[in-house]
Amino acid sequence: MHRFHSFFRTAAVSLVLTRAALAADTSGAATLPIAEPPRLWSTHSPGALQNPPMKWADDTRLGRPHAKDPSVVRFGSRYLMYFSLPPFAKERAPANAPKGWSIGIAQSTNLRDWNKIAELWPEQACDQNGLCAPGARVLNGKVHLFYQTYGNGPKDAICHAISDDGVHFNRDASNPVFRPTGDWNNGRAIDAEVFPDGDRLLLYFATRDPAGKVQMLGVAAAPLRSDFSRSTWKQLCDQPILKPELAWETRCIEAPTITRRGDTLVMFYAGGFNNDPQQVGVATSRDGVLWTRSTNVPLLPNGAPGEWNSSESGHPGYFADDDGRSYLFFQGNNDRGKTWLLSCVELEWHGNQPRIVAPGARASQR
Repeated sequence: MHRFHSFFRTAAVSLVLTRAALAADTSGAATLPIAEPPRLWSTHSPGALQNPPMKWADDTRLGRPHAKDPSVVRFGSRYLMYFSLPPFAKERAPANAPKGWSIGIAQSTNLRDWNKIAELWPEQACDQNGLCAPGARVLNGKVHLFYQTYGNGPKDAICHAISDDGVHFNRDASNPVFRPTGDWNNGRAIDAEVFPDGDRLLLYFATRDPAGKVQMLGVAAAPLRSDFSRSTWKQLCDQPILKPELAWETRCIEAPTITRRGDTLVMFYAGGFNNDPQQVGVATSRDGVLWTRSTNVPLLPNGAPGEWNSSESGHPGYFADDDGRSYLFFQGNNDRGKTWLLSCVELEWHGNQPRIVAPGARASQR
């Protein structure tokens, strides 16, 4: 029988940003014209990150908590969270264990207490080395899961599966359904996020420069009424839509997650590779292709030394509930990736500017 651990412990998280987080990197020109981002008024309520109501991970693979890349949907009377599971430790692996990463599925009725109910293992030739970083979206009463292959370097690409119950998935026969083209990238696509926009479904992804050193974002689209198989996708950019330019973003922007506020799309993204530290920023767009940062500092920073998320607050996943409340799920750790916990904070909105709400406080929506 699988064992699961919920981790509810007090964690005082510093809201003081590092000097590096406040400094803009001026070493190179922007690929797309980006105006100097304004400094956002305080992005946190006092104490907003000191004691998040949820810290959870699965321990079945390694014997210690390790879960990454959360994506949450509401489906029927329950919440479902899709997340990445590491390869099994040798001493814990069953005889038929996959050799690489897999996807876990957990359920909850309150967004705080989770239990794992299923795993998705490799099934197709393209994902035999692993699959991870799921991005879930409910469309027409079905859960569509977009995820990446893993372990293939620049050949990793985006796959698609669909489910009537959120647990049992039918995988697209044309997988992988998308990888980028053009001399501005190395052909890799990871960290899928889809978002409906009019009569199209936008697919955001992370890729790397031709040398494989810098992580950056791109976007594609398919007709919303299509089956999202390989032939339906059209790449919408011939250069990065967002690439690292600020010091705190180091050499990486990845893990985009999208919502809409009026006529504006809002993106939460991860800046910095894992444990750089990785932190969460915000950008906005009117057309889904041209993006402008909302601030030059992270909305969600890593914690101070010794705190539960001192190594990073990364890989965000936005979730809007049926009651109008909105949340940002993310991953964190304080041991440079030996363990990983999943957590979330509630957001309030002032126009298209998000602000993190202290646990127990009432969110304001203006």
